[in-house]
Amino acid sequence: MPARGRPVEGAFAFGAAAGLGLLADAVLGDPRRGHPVAAFGRAAGAAERLLWRDDRASGALFTAVCVGGAVTAAALADRTVRGSRRASLALAAAATWTVVGGTSLGREARLVGARLTAGDVPGARARLPHLCGRDPEALDEGHLARAVVESVAENTSDAVVGALVWGALAGVPGLVGFRAVNTLDAMVGHRSPRHLRFGWASARLDDAVGAPGARLTAALAVLAGGAPRRSLGVVRRDAHRHPSPNAGPVEASFAGALGVRLGGTLAYGGRVEHRPVLGAGQRPVEVADIDRAVRLSRRVTWLALAACVAGRAAWGSIQGRRRGGAVC
Repeated sequence: MPARGRPVEGAFAFGAAAGLGLLADAVLGDPRRGHPVAAFGRAAGAAERLLWRDDRASGALFTAVCVGGAVTAAALADRTVRGSRRASLALAAAATWTVVGGTSLGREARLVGARLTAGDVPGARARLPHLCGRDPEALDEGHLARAVVESVAENTSDAVVGALVWGALAGVPGLVGFRAVNTLDAMVGHRSPRHLRFGWASARLDDAVGAPGARLTAALAVLAGGAPRRSLGVVRRDAHRHPSPNAGPVEASFAGALGVRLGGTLAYGGRVEHRPVLGAGQRPVEVADIDRAVRLSRRVTWLALAACVAGRAAWGSIQGRRRGGAVC
């Protein structure tokens, strides 16, 4: 019966679209001009200037306006092409390509690694802000390498796996909504004096929507890292000690998989933080670990796609049985 085929068909349609989007990202990288995420960032910046007040209520309104607007626009676009399978596939593939950033993540990480390999520590410091928001000036070779590996781990979840999870759950609106939330967190979710209260809602929403992707990323890094027992042990022992509920499991899983020690002292925007060590007793990060982290990130990406397709197919089958009764 046709109704029984739809859940699997929907899962494979998502898998085809997301796979094409990931391939476009692998071959082309981020769109070079007119990037929709950059356009959203500019619009969100304008909204912040209009709505900013030093309180949580104003920040919640800002978050609702920005995320709600992005999701509504994506839902309207999705509805417009719903009558055409090819157009729907193209839209979902384009949305995936737009919101994921695995290729840019790996490229920037390897650029820092190349400078460190060449002994160009000042050049590596100059390149690090393209990858993360840490203050690089006081970082030596080892601390720069550690910053890169931690950024690769966290952004595997934030820039890739989380988007795939929400794409599987909610289609194009899920992809766009996840990237909107993640972008707002990067803009206003940090603990600066201006954003401590105003950015609270964006930061908490990012924690909520990022949780499924972070857990899947950590689980897949444990499985794909080549040392599952060690990696799982680090996650169980250390993940909860990280101040971020989502970065903790991800970074701990990468620390265990790579056999390195992450965490410790770092600086953001002039603030020094002393974070717990993940993987205590393991060796410090070396420059060669940057490439290992990038390769692990890629394995996790494609495993995440497979897991999301399987999850969507299973859920669709369950829903189909509930609507149509037992399958003969």
